[in-house]
Amino acid sequence: MYRSGRKLFIKILILFIFLIVLAAGCRYVLSVYTIENVYVVGNYHYTEEEIKSFVMDGPLGNNSLYLSLKYKNKGVENIPFVDVMDVAILAPDTIRITVYEKALAGYIKYMDTFMYFDKDGYVVENSSVLTVGVPQITGLSFDYAVLGEPLPVEDKEIFSKILTITKLLTKYELAADKIYFRPSGEVTIYFGSVRVSLGNETARLEDKLMLLPDFLTELEGKKGILQMDSYETSNGKYTFKPDTE
Repeated sequence: MYRSGRKLFIKILILFIFLIVLAAGCRYVLSVYTIENVYVVGNYHYTEEEIKSFVMDGPLGNNSLYLSLKYKNKGVENIPFVDVMDVAILAPDTIRITVYEKALAGYIKYMDTFMYFDKDGYVVENSSVLTVGVPQITGLSFDYAVLGEPLPVEDKEIFSKILTITKLLTKYELAADKIYFRPSGEVTIYFGSVRVSLGNETARLEDKLMLLPDFLTELEGKKGILQMDSYETSNGKYTFKPDTE
């Protein structure tokens, strides 16, 4: 019986020591890994403060070690436009939040609402607030639009073409207001009072768009259409036709 009591005492002592070590470890983690500095990169649709409020939420929202484990290349739900957020520890009190946003192809106006869709045509967000940097897409024919479902257009390939154009616009730092698709496949991009007709040829699309920044600078303050659907070999240039008053 003495041996049994001694074994029980040793077990309790070991458990007590373990709890003390565990408590000390938790106290160390909570004190040393308390966040003081936060860097946010990759955000476009949300401000740094908004991203911080999304990530640093809950009882342990100010602990860098906890957040680094919670957001380790993890998909994010219920945050429109954001696909993944990653938290890296730069120092025990410093973290970097990297935001990976969803690749938005554009938006449509439907029943006084802006509905944003991805490269596959799925509506990923609807909002009454216009997001700067995402062009409006017009000319698509559909009967309804539902959040979380693809736009019911006949030509499913149109979305990859839209994404190609929007990526090239971003690449060449072009801020388009609207992209219009005719039923024949011809594309017209609106930049303020200047309309750029690109035709329906996709092979030379980047060659055309890479020239646009200089063209738009020359056409600043003018109204009309820049016809880039055809190249005049006789004079070696595209044609700009001003609007008639």
